[in-house]
Amino acid sequence: MKIAALLRMIKIEHSVFALPFAYCGMVLAADGWPGAMPFALITVAMVAMRSFAMTVNRLADLPFDAQNPRTQGRELVTGEVGVGQARLLALGTALVFVGACAGLNQLCLMLSPVALGLGAAYSYTKRFTPLCHFVLGATLGLAPVAAWLGVEPRFTVTAWLLFFGVAFWVAGFDILYACQDVEFDRANGLHSLPADAGLPTALAVSWLCHANTAIFLGLAGGLAGLGWGWWAVWAVVSAILVFEHMLFRPDDMRRVNLAFFTLNGVVGVAVFAGVLLGLWL
Repeated sequence: MKIAALLRMIKIEHSVFALPFAYCGMVLAADGWPGAMPFALITVAMVAMRSFAMTVNRLADLPFDAQNPRTQGRELVTGEVGVGQARLLALGTALVFVGACAGLNQLCLMLSPVALGLGAAYSYTKRFTPLCHFVLGATLGLAPVAAWLGVEPRFTVTAWLLFFGVAFWVAGFDILYACQDVEFDRANGLHSLPADAGLPTALAVSWLCHANTAIFLGLAGGLAGLGWGWWAVWAVVSAILVFEHMLFRPDDMRRVNLAFFTLNGVVGVAVFAGVLLGLWL
């Protein structure tokens, strides 16, 4: 079915990366449950925004995906999803996102074009800078800030600490993921930290990113006054990040899916669970 192909193209299941962090910002801003309507609108906005950004990414990368053996099975490359259909999906999800923002408050509506612009811009940064991983991190890092604004329309230090925690987390694991395409990126004039700086430097930067993740998440929890349940989960999440780097081997990419998808999916859900425990225990 075409809908199934579209969902596979945008990897809808990977919403688990950003959605839990959006919920963290939401419940911290509300100091608990924000109500059914804010929850529903924030959920719709996050899924729509991620779907928009992923669709734009697939469209932008289509010429490269068609040449890369690792990505030649993607739906746009095989023709299972047409370019016109993908463009309609991008437009539709952008409109849904703006509509959800309008339902939250005026500030969210005013900032919605900025979020869409950042979501689309990431897909082109790999053409000219190895800092593309940090652009992606900043884009997903806006999830807790945006959700916070959806409940309480003002910027706070706690929300920005969550932003940096998420931004460094995403940048760190995106650097690891990019190690798969070092030779392809170099041959096609694309930039990534592994391709431009080499694997040892890239892995060191990824380690530093995840150390910063633990620091910023800890600062956010401390400033929010979260209880012991948060700190227990924070310790587990920090250990998972260490294990991810122990598991990763640049000369053996067979474990990339475990390191990239499985472990990082656990991180997002665990952090949200930690925030709930910290608030309610």
